[in-house]
Amino acid sequence: MEPDFRQAVENVQTAMTHKLEFVEGVSPSMRSVEAVMVEVAQSEVPVLLLAERGAGKKATALRVHELSRRAGQAFRVISCAGLESGRFEDSDGEQGLLVEGTVFLEELADLGAKGQSQLLEALTRGSTNGGGVQGARLICGSARDLEAEVRAGNLREDLYYRISGVCLRLPPLRQRREDIPVLMEHFLRKCGRDFQRAVPVLSRETQRLFEEYSWPGNVRELENAAKAIVALGDEAVAMGGLRAMLRRTDAGGNGRISLKQAARAASREAEKELILRALTRTRWNRRRAAQDLQISYKALLYKLKQIGCSEYRASS
Repeated sequence: MEPDFRQAVENVQTAMTHKLEFVEGVSPSMRSVEAVMVEVAQSEVPVLLLAERGAGKKATALRVHELSRRAGQAFRVISCAGLESGRFEDSDGEQGLLVEGTVFLEELADLGAKGQSQLLEALTRGSTNGGGVQGARLICGSARDLEAEVRAGNLREDLYYRISGVCLRLPPLRQRREDIPVLMEHFLRKCGRDFQRAVPVLSRETQRLFEEYSWPGNVRELENAAKAIVALGDEAVAMGGLRAMLRRTDAGGNGRISLKQAARAASREAEKELILRALTRTRWNRRRAAQDLQISYKALLYKLKQIGCSEYRASS
């Protein structure tokens, strides 16, 4: 039996090796950001990246690192949650901050009082060695407005000023729609290489849907959609449930949809498509179709009722 959308997404997320890449935009808003990135990369000043979740803070931090004199050194992503335990821990599980390289601290606003004190102490020690944390170039990211966090008493003011030498605000995907085709082409090619499959050419309808959707999950959500299309190898099946879900979400007004919701809806649509294909191949012989689908005859009858096809009385 062919994999459904939900299983395809799960397989992608657990088995696919993710290589972080920055994709240059064509929109005016991203062009402006990228111009500042080039200038900032030439200095050692701390950088603060503010953007919604999934908008590409980590990839942007990597790009600044690649454009800097530290490009040949290591790039480390540090979990701010790890700072609460009194230790620095990066995404590879290694403790401590590097003497050389670039350190990206994810979601700084998630730090509690203890973690903030520890970070400020490390920054103070590091400043005696030429800036940064223990000599490393520091870049921080946050999905929350840190100035508001300072006013609310949730973030230390001295820490905020220490890490916000230059503040870059990354636009959400809905404000840079010109970049959607560029990003989608990049993700499709990337997933095609990873899965060793042909790069699909999206229909005009799907392209238009992608460009009109609000993408509350930003670039990360767009990449997940590309993964599902390539993993299934069938745009019609992958997009069936997504198309209805995305349109219904935008029509509802709140513009929010989780990948789990989209996967569930697409899974139902993919299952319906596979059942109808099997029934067509067997000329609606339901027992043979059940065998082809590797499910019981009783299960097939139940699924036919679910998709509104139980009234058909073909040979059994």
